[in-house]
Amino acid sequence: MNNPVTQAAKAALVPVAACLVTLGGLGAWTASGAAGRPAEVVAEDARVLLPFDRDDTAAFVRLTNKGDADDELLSVSAPSAGGAMFARTVVKDGAGSMRMLRSVTVPARDVVAMSPHGTDIMISRPPRLAVGDRLPLELRFRESGTVRVEAEVVRAGSEAVPRG
Repeated sequence: MNNPVTQAAKAALVPVAACLVTLGGLGAWTASGAAGRPAEVVAEDARVLLPFDRDDTAAFVRLTNKGDADDELLSVSAPSAGGAMFARTVVKDGAGSMRMLRSVTVPARDVVAMSPHGTDIMISRPPRLAVGDRLPLELRFRESGTVRVEAEVVRAGSEAVPRG
């Protein structure tokens, strides 16, 4: 007859073997790169339009997600301005209007290019700005955390304004 210790060891052998095979498979999957990379958003080519006097203005940023998972731009701030929020230009029957957005999705392995004709960042009560100045922006993402970028001040209609 088998003793209780031998029986317990045999009973534990199958679950332990299954765990080892699973861990080995997951390790190989991750090492091969098939497990994917988390979202990693980079902000580049940031521009802000030169405001007229103390009027509100708009900023544009190119967001590149180098990861294998979508990310979401949750909020934006311009510390030296009165406020900042996301907006989207919508054209219907030849007339344009702005719609405020709660967030902006940045798809995996893709680019979101903000522009005057799509999604942008509304800057309210900006500081006094001149062409060539830089306006700091803080972009907060669900997965990528806070990304800081400086938007260069450009004239509306100039070649420096994204056409996106």
